[in-house]
This record gives sequence, C-alpha cells and structure tokens, in this order.
Amino acid sequence: MNKKLVLYKTFMLIAVAATIVACKKDIVSRTDNVAALAPSNIDIGAGSWKLVLLTAPTDIVVATPIATNTPDYIAQINEIKSYQADITTAKKNLVSYWAAGAVLRWNEILRELVAKHNLPPYQNADGTYPIPSAANPLAYPQFPFSNPPYAARAYAYVSAAQYDALVIAWYYKKQFNRAAPYKKDSSLKVLVPKSDLPSYPSEDAVVEGTAVEMLKLLFPGDQDYIQQRAEEHRRARIISGANVRSEIEAGEALGKAVAQKFAARARADRAGVAVGNPAMWAKLVSDCTARGDTPWQSLESPQRPPMLPVFGKVKAFLFDSLTAVSLRSIPPPAVGSQQMKDETEEIYQLVKNPTRERIAIVHFWADGVATYTPPGHWDAIAAEDFISKNFSEVRWARNMALLNMSLMDASIVCWDTKNYYYNPRPTQLNPAIKTLTGIPNFPSYISGHSTFSGAAAAILGHIIPERAAAYDAMAQEASMSRMYGGLHFRSDCSMGLTVGKNVGNYAIQRALTDGAE
Repeated sequence: MNKKLVLYKTFMLIAVAATIVACKKDIVSRTDNVAALAPSNIDIGAGSWKLVLLTAPTDIVVATPIATNTPDYIAQINEIKSYQADITTAKKNLVSYWAAGAVLRWNEILRELVAKHNLPPYQNADGTYPIPSAANPLAYPQFPFSNPPYAARAYAYVSAAQYDALVIAWYYKKQFNRAAPYKKDSSLKVLVPKSDLPSYPSEDAVVEGTAVEMLKLLFPGDQDYIQQRAEEHRRARIISGANVRSEIEAGEALGKAVAQKFAARARADRAGVAVGNPAMWAKLVSDCTARGDTPWQSLESPQRPPMLPVFGKVKAFLFDSLTAVSLRSIPPPAVGSQQMKDETEEIYQLVKNPTRERIAIVHFWADGVATYTPPGHWDAIAAEDFISKNFSEVRWARNMALLNMSLMDASIVCWDTKNYYYNPRPTQLNPAIKTLTGIPNFPSYISGHSTFSGAAAAILGHIIPERAAAYDAMAQEASMSRMYGGLHFRSDCSMGLTVGKNVGNYAIQRALTDGAE
C-alpha cells in the first residue's frame, strides 16, 4: 500500500478516535445526567398535526392491542417483573440514559455516526479520487463521506421520519387509549416519570424503529452498532415498567413502516448523483470563464473535484425546485472589482493579525473533518436548549424536524449558489493568506456556515422566542468565524446569512400551519 495513504489513514483514524472521545465526553458532561423526560404537556391532540411526507395517520395501520385481561398481556407484565427482580446499577443507568428522551438520544447517536464518517478520501495513485459506494460500504473509502450537505440531509431525513411516525403514534394512542402497565399492575416498579399518555404504541419504540431503518440506509456499514443501541433502548423500556413487549413491537413496526416511506423518497431525491462527473466539473469552470470571471479551483494536490457540486438539485423538504432556484443569492462582486480587492485585503489583515478571541471563535465553529459538521453543531445547540423546555417526544421530533429540514434545504440552496457562481476563495486570490483552519474543497460564495447558521437561528428563534437574540448572535459569530479563519470574504458571509434566514422563514411558515401551535 502507498506509504502516504497509510499515513493519511492513520492520521484520519486518530482524528476520528479523538473526535468520538471528545463528542462522548461532551455528551456525558451535558446530557448523561439529564433528568428523565417529564413533559409539561403530553400533546394528546398531536395525532392531528400536519405530516411531512405521509398524507394521513391512517396511511399506516396499527393493529388493535390485545386486551389487558388476557393471558398474553399478563405474561408480558410478568416479563417486566422478571427484569425488575434484580435491579442492578447497570439496569438503572440504562433506564436513566434512555429516559432522557428517545429523540434526544437517537440524534446524539446520529451525530456520532456523522463525525465518524466525516472523512475525505485520499487520492488514488493516478491522482484521481475514489468515491464511496453505498453498494460496498466497507471498502475504502468507506460509505458515506458525511460532509456537511450529506450530514444535513441525514439529520433531516431521520428527524422528519421520526416526526411523522410519532404523529401517527399519537393518533393511535388516543384511539386505543390504553393505560401504561404500571396503571394496570400497581406492584410494578416505575423507573421513569408516570404519565397519562396512553402507552400503545410505545413512543420510544416508534423513534427507535424509525431511526434503525433510516440509519441502515444512511450508514450501512454500522448496522451492528445501530442494532446494539436499538436493543438497549427496547430493553430499557421494559425494565422501566413503561411498556409491555407488545407495545414496543407495535411502535417499532410503525416506526419502520414510516421510515420505509422516507427511504423511498431518499433513494429518488437525486442526492445519489450529487457528486457529478468530470464533464460536469469541467463545465462549471468553462461557464464561469465564459461569464468573464475567475473560476474557483481546488488548492489540494492533486486537485480534488468540488464537493457534491450537483447537490443544489436535490429535492428539498420545505419548497419545490423552482423556489429553491429563486432563493439563490444575487451575484458576488466581480473578481477584478475594487470591492473584491478590498474584501481580499480585509481577510489578509484579519489572518495576519489574529487575536486569541478570534482564534477561539474560529475553532469553536470550525466543524471540519471528524466532527458533527455545522448542521450537527446546530442540532447540539438546539438539543441543549430543548432539554429545559420539557417537550413531549412528539414536540421534540417536530422541532428537530423543522430545524433539520431547514438545514438540509439551506444546504441545497447554498450549494446551488456556490456552483452557479463558482467563485474563488480568498486564499486563491491572495496566496499570502494563511488560513487558521482547513480550507473546504468547494467554491467560496456563499458561505455554508453562514447559510446553515442563518437558517437555524431563524427557526430556533421561532421555536424558543426568548432565545431569538442569542441565536442571531451565534449565527453572526459562526459567520464571522469564517472571515477570521481566512476562508471567506465578507460578501460570502453576509449573503449566506441572508439566504439562510430566507430558507428558515419557510420552516417558520410550516410551523405556523402544522397544528402544533
């Protein structure tokens, strides 16, 4: 094997290991000891909320539960008692971990998988670059390379599928109105907060079943790990006394059925061809040159093709393809213009004269190789704030879906803009600019960090209005971090924030009409 390739793989493995450890420490410090989810409102009417993909709750049939006086149900109660006969510290910890919230925990697992697979492949001996293949996910380079657009799409599909599945679950919960096991047998120990929410089908199992099915599609090489976490989740619900096995089985089946609908959409949303081909890559250069401008070029050696240059054609969640094009920003300043010369000099001065504060900001928002990516960073911010709001599982899912659909759609509009204008980065126009973090391998205008952040701040400010100013400040800081790091011009960042906010407004319009408010 090529010695450089061995060193590259070793470096990347170390980076992944360090990132996963850091991510896990981060999760431990913030959420491992979170109190069990005890919703202030069980949202019993959520079965009528507007769905994302499915048309009605009855699109998926959930079987009528068995009567609670049957031998089968009594046997399932006894199964709980057998688990509870010896409540070890390990069992208590397992229940406590999952009791913090199913949507929260599976989002953390998804972020961990994104970080693990956020690795650009090393070049082939002939100077070309290999492309990960879903058909052979364990071959080098492993599938997927979960770069920011791929990650945004993964977060969106998992979140939106969980939301639809939980809305349907709430519809059937209200219809069947089955009380929790501990209300049928008072001798059961109850290791989670008691609730008046009907227990059939199990909401935790719905989230778990949806996550497993979607993650199998998105991270096919990690199925053993995914199934291990799913088994832990199911077992925790039984140990806790919250669900009998048939409630879990019904919830899991519902979640998987809904996920299959979203998986079918994902297979046809055009993301599979977003990498493009040599002819497409050459046309991006020639089109930019024909407009009389200077095209972006990869500064890697050998030059790497642009990252997912056709991602702008992926099917969005919040609007149609014509709207996506209409959200494309105005043209950037011409490369030879005085404005561009001034903006290039501004970036040069920033990197030439860094401050400790600016360096800290650069690295806090960098979200590069082996991280959650910028969309995942905003998921982590949202999760931290949602914990204190005591949302029900269905409202957690709804809010995460709104956030992540806006992040995915922001990436679509951003990548459409980037590859329509194909503008160079500051380091290309002035080689004296030495960046404070890695240089992404795609065009400069508009800033992805800024677009993601503008969208996230808009929808999160709607969900938690008292935090709106804080989210706007975070978005501004994330945007400025790209200038401080020498990666983007001011126009890249300001227009990115504007475009992101415009995308986020579509999520707000959905939120105003989905029935949850």
